[in-house]
Parts: sequence; structure tokens; C-alpha cells
Amino acid sequence: GTPGIKVLMPALSPTMEEGNIVKWLKKEGETVNAGDALCEIETDKAVITMESSDDGILAKILMEEGSKNVRLGSLIALLVEEGQDWKQVEIPADGSDPSSLAPPAPVLTSTPAGPSVSAPPKLEHQPGKLQVRLSPAARNILETHGLDPSNVTPSGPRGIFTKEDALKLLQEKQKGKPSELKPVISPAPPQPTAVPSASQAAAVTSAYPRPAVPPVSTPGQPAALGTFTEIPASNIRRVIAKRLTESKTTIPHAYAAADCDIEAILKLRKELAKDDIKVSVNDFIIKATAVTLKQMPDVNVTWDGEVCRQLQSIDISIAVATDRGLITPIIKDVAAKGIREIAASAKALAKKARDGKLLPEEYQGGSF
Repeated sequence: GTPGIKVLMPALSPTMEEGNIVKWLKKEGETVNAGDALCEIETDKAVITMESSDDGILAKILMEEGSKNVRLGSLIALLVEEGQDWKQVEIPADGSDPSSLAPPAPVLTSTPAGPSVSAPPKLEHQPGKLQVRLSPAARNILETHGLDPSNVTPSGPRGIFTKEDALKLLQEKQKGKPSELKPVISPAPPQPTAVPSASQAAAVTSAYPRPAVPPVSTPGQPAALGTFTEIPASNIRRVIAKRLTESKTTIPHAYAAADCDIEAILKLRKELAKDDIKVSVNDFIIKATAVTLKQMPDVNVTWDGEVCRQLQSIDISIAVATDRGLITPIIKDVAAKGIREIAASAKALAKKARDGKLLPEEYQGGSF
């Protein structure tokens, strides 16, 4: 075969660890010049166009559109030099099986041969007994005193047998009276069936095994109680969850509140609107923040783990809600800008954020 030029998944942002292939902008057999847009890649922040660093012909796409969680450095395509037979490109051993680089989406089957993600929690079936969901405290009381909860109506949410139910059952036993609680009338909800494996059956040792997580709902079947629908998270959503958790758990928080009379600002907005200059209250807050940071440079700092870095430029991150999640583009050198320029910058950045077209330098950094 023809030896190929490797195209690897690049690091398009400093925090990127993996990316998704959104769209290929070139087809196999097309000529590619250095600097041409090859494909669109969803990073942990935005969708960014990847440019080719070599000239040649796109011989083989190894990561199709829609490939998820492709690690940095993974082989995504092969080029060959012009004049070579691109159809005979030699696929390296590490790139012959693209599925080894990106895990395929799980496929739900109606008749699984082993444990299935769509299977309900396995509860031990005993003759004459209905399945009962137990709270940990109730389980402990029942196992300690050898009580049978199957003919008692659970009082907890979603039919959970609670500690209080177990204590009431224990009191009845100690008094020597049969339980006066209402028996279960409603049948157990219909559950999708699965064939349990031998190892699963052997693992059930307790009379009241702990339930697993609620089962994934099965497409085409009515939802059973306790089922859920799993929504795949984009790279951006995962990073938002990670960053917000880090922010709340690793950074000391302090809160302050102040009442402000903004009558003068509202009056000025009306005056500017007469000249068709549209600015928001948020634009004034951005400007006021920049003026204050200029007066108090000790606040315009970042902490890198060892030292404080006092920044010369006042670059303010603004929050923009998009379909993909929250992102914070940066208005650079705000102290040197007028209110009209700030408003124009905020609108332009917000539009790019919603379109997923922000460049890395437009959302990384920032001092406030």
C-alpha cells in the first residue's frame, strides 16, 4: 500500500483532553492544501475548525462524523502526497480499528443473553412473596429480627419500605399480634425481563438483596416505576459540571450585597435610545466593574497555586447561555472602552458563543 501522512486529533484548547468529530469538510479523494479546513471538532469549550498542516489528498477518514470522546493524539485520518494512489493507502495497525479509539454507543437489545443495562434490579424471588424495596435502616432491622415485609404496605416514597414500617412490624411481632397493616393489593409493576447470569444468581446471598440503580427504560415499552432516560452529555456539559464542582469545593467563598439606585443609568439609556444607541444595564455593570478594578488593582489578580499575578489589562468574562450550556467569552481591556464599544463587543461575542464559533483566545483567560 501507499504510505500515508497521519492526521491526529489535535489539542485545540489547553484544557482539552478529548474531542468529538462534528463534521468533515473534505471528502476522501479531495485535494487538501496546508491551511485548508479539514473538519469541525467539538472541544470542551466550543466547536472549532481544524486546519490541515500538510498538502496532499485525503485518502482515508478513520473517525467518521459523530465519533465521540476521541482522545488527543488519536489517528483520525490519512493523507497521501499528490500523484500517489489514495485508494491504496496503507492503514497503520494502530488505526485499522477505529472502534478501539472511540467506544461505540451501547446497543439495547430486547433479548439480551447476559446482564443488560435495561434489566431491572435483581430481587430474589421467593414463592408467595412480592418484591419489596427496602431502605438501608429497614433492611438492617428486618435481617436482625427475621421479619417478613412482603404482606405489609410500604409507606415510603415510590413504594420504599422505610425504617418506620420495619419498627411497626417489629412492635407487632413483640406484642405477639399479627400485623394490622394493610396487605399489598396492587401487583408489582411490569418489568422488562432479562436472563440473569449464574454469577449474578450466586452473588445474591441476603434474603433482601440491595437494589441496583434504577433500570434504564427500554425503547418501545411502557416505562416501569423507577426507570430513567439517560441523556448523553456533550464535552461542554461535562466540563461545566466539572468546573462548577471544582469552583464550589476548592475556592473559598464570600458573599456581599448592596442596594444601588440606578435611576441615572435608566435615564441615560433612554437618552441614548433616542439616537438609536442600544445599551443594556449589564453593559453599565461591566463598565463600572472595570473602573473599580482600575482603582483597586489588588483585586485584578489571579492565583496560579504559588503566587498572585497582578494583571495590567482588565479582561472581563461575561456569561452567555447557549443550547450547549454556559460559556464565558471575554471582553478585553474593558477599562479603555466606552459603553457603546462594550455593548457592541458583548453582542458580537454572545452571537459567536451561541453559534459555537468562539476562538480559544476569546474564552480563555480573563481576570474578572
